[in-house]
Amino acid sequence: MKRGQLAFLTGTHVVNDLYQGAVPALLPFLMSERHYSYTAVSGIALAATGLSSVVQPLFGLLVDRRHRGWLVPAGFLTAAGGLGCAGLADSYLLTWLCVALAGIGVAAYHPPATNQARAAGGQSQQAMSLFSVGGTLGASLAPALVTLVVGSLGLAGSWLLAVPAVVMGALWAAQGPWLRRRGHTPAPPLVTGGAAGSGQPDDWRAFGRLVVATVCWSVPYVTVTSMLALHLQRDLHTSTGAGAVALTSLTLAGAAGTLLGGRLGDRHGRLLPIRLGYLLAAPALAGVAFAPTFALAELATVAFGLAMFLPFAAQVTLAQDYLPNRPGTASGLTLGLAMSVGGLAAPLLGRIADAYGLRTVLGSVLGVLLVALACGLRLRDRVLPTDEPAPPPGPEAESASVPKPESASVGTAAERAGGRAR
Repeated sequence: MKRGQLAFLTGTHVVNDLYQGAVPALLPFLMSERHYSYTAVSGIALAATGLSSVVQPLFGLLVDRRHRGWLVPAGFLTAAGGLGCAGLADSYLLTWLCVALAGIGVAAYHPPATNQARAAGGQSQQAMSLFSVGGTLGASLAPALVTLVVGSLGLAGSWLLAVPAVVMGALWAAQGPWLRRRGHTPAPPLVTGGAAGSGQPDDWRAFGRLVVATVCWSVPYVTVTSMLALHLQRDLHTSTGAGAVALTSLTLAGAAGTLLGGRLGDRHGRLLPIRLGYLLAAPALAGVAFAPTFALAELATVAFGLAMFLPFAAQVTLAQDYLPNRPGTASGLTLGLAMSVGGLAAPLLGRIADAYGLRTVLGSVLGVLLVALACGLRLRDRVLPTDEPAPPPGPEAESASVPKPESASVGTAAERAGGRAR
């Protein structure tokens, strides 16, 4: 495992998803300063999330054809530029286009960065969980940053939101020479070694089942995050502060669940956190919907956030192993298009909430989560023959290619086979 490279990529994930989380945090300021309607700000939100989710698989296809590591810094710098310019734009159309550009930047970042994180972490699920938590952390920091900057200086100061990306871009430019001077070599791109070069066929049927599970994960999660505060205020008669506390605890529990899922995946296999997560999420969601008091609803919210993110890291790596020749496409579809379905279902669920109440909506998406559970129980693990990316050319690779005694080679192969069998 390349721990330094993984830590640096996690830092870039924090910065990139900071701009993903900053868009909804910016909407109230656009409404107050420019007097946009709810319909107008909904269109801006769709420009960021909808367009980003749709184009992300396309960037995955590009990354699969040829390694494009430059998309990582280009992605978060584009996202920062688009968001900063959105606050300075003088028309709704220009604002919409700037936010859409920010969404495209966020989308461009994820496939190559996820591939590099997988290459740096190898088969470690905990490594992927650490990288994933970076995105969660960035999104959770976004409201505070937007409030600090735009709340103090107004939309005219939105250009300052680009500072974290500029700093990270400078660090990205400096890391290459710094690593070379110290003799460190980065993990080779996932698409030029390891699974992609092993000649293993893509398992589209298993991958399709995983995508269905991810889609059915997205709908209840997006529904809970968008309606939880309203549900607590209207059905349990709590304050707005209580709703904010619940949303914060949901995010923190999700981060803890991601890390715990990675550890469980390393120790007991990837299927355990996937199945356990869906099994625990169903009763937790029922508790969120039908708890009679705020205390019980808060406990159910924490349990829901923890359970929903147990499968997260395992699903990303499993998707890449189902499509070993298209890891960028796999991450683009599971992290991009599949995740957008929850947002696309929001208008329909909003109509149901207007007609029948929030508890009815939360109860109805419980059925969607049960479909995810059924798909999760049918998933099968896939262990590829090549567990680690091929070593780069150099002294280490040359020493690794020195022939070993036949008995040692046989013993090593036997140990590997035995390890996989266990």
